[in-house]
Amino acid sequence: MAEGAAKNVLLTGRPGCGKTTVVRQVLGRLGDRRVAGFFTQELREGDRRVGFEAVGLGGMRVVLAHVRLRSAQRVGRYGVAVAEFEKFLQAELDWQAGAVDLVVIDEIGKMECLSDRFRQVAEEALASPVPVLATVAARGGGLIAWVKSRPDVVLVKVTADNRDELPQWVASKLQAAN
Repeated sequence: MAEGAAKNVLLTGRPGCGKTTVVRQVLGRLGDRRVAGFFTQELREGDRRVGFEAVGLGGMRVVLAHVRLRSAQRVGRYGVAVAEFEKFLQAELDWQAGAVDLVVIDEIGKMECLSDRFRQVAEEALASPVPVLATVAARGGGLIAWVKSRPDVVLVKVTADNRDELPQWVASKLQAAN
């Protein structure tokens, strides 16, 4: 596990390693903290993954990407709903320092980075005085590489060996940052 003081904790690792699960468990340990942000989850039809949904901590949901979505913006076999995602961001990540204790961004990945608004929101959140808990793709350039290189970031690789102990460790880091 990465050590050091930083206000931003980024979880990385291979797809399916448990990053989103760790984020959700951390949120459960933070009690009455005021939180803004979102997490992503798979959309499945039977045993087949067909897309991804962004779920806001304020309750809003939007399809981020889907195999049947016709879009000029694509990542692999998925069409990405950039305009709808940007409307979602406006609702779920419209926060100001002092109004929230933590910003959650799950995930800083290729699909999300197709949105100019997302890149702006992520950069502003990381630069703000409010701590950020985010997941970030294991590989990628641009914003993905940039966020990992920030000096105010603790980058933690999630693995099968550490994912059960991470929620408490991450929650402790974030509580110390406030």
